[in-house]
Amino acid sequence: MKKAPIEVFDSWVTLGKDEGMQKNHSEAVENMISFATKKLEKFSFIDAGCGNGWVVRSVSKIPNCISATGVDGAFNMIDKAKKEDPQNNYICENLLTWSPKEKVNLVHSMEVFYYLENPEALIQHIYSNWLKENARLIIGLDFYLENPISHSWPEECGISIMQLLSKSTWKNFFIKAGFKGVESWSVGAKENWSGTLVLTGTK
Repeated sequence: MKKAPIEVFDSWVTLGKDEGMQKNHSEAVENMISFATKKLEKFSFIDAGCGNGWVVRSVSKIPNCISATGVDGAFNMIDKAKKEDPQNNYICENLLTWSPKEKVNLVHSMEVFYYLENPEALIQHIYSNWLKENARLIIGLDFYLENPISHSWPEECGISIMQLLSKSTWKNFFIKAGFKGVESWSVGAKENWSGTLVLTGTK
């Protein structure tokens, strides 16, 4: 029987599978963070679906970063993040309903949005309630229509909600939400692997 994404990721902490996230996704995340921060002076940062906090820990070390926050619905992930990193902010909340007290300059997310029943709603919510004017959302996705090897993942992982969508559909979600300068590219493509799909735009 398939489980909800949050149930699966909670169990990954107990099994130690969360440690593999950094290893598997570091190339794409480094590419996204480098792109998103290269023109920023001082910036505030949120990682949406932060897992055990590895991206927050990394971004918080960038000299221009004035605050770094991780938000995730999986309690065990947030609990581990807080224990490993008492310096930064970690919040266990539903991404679709939570909003920061102060809007931020940059929101990043890696391998999260397709686990939602309505990912378009989250993109709109972040645009409206998380981002300052001219701020950026940047996300990475490995599970998408043009990456055929990923299509079997829902069965292999036993996860009930995984939205298999095309590059153009994701891009249109950004445009419909109001994002400007929407662009996309792939990171780490190789034989039988189309790479991580990166999408970004500014408010």
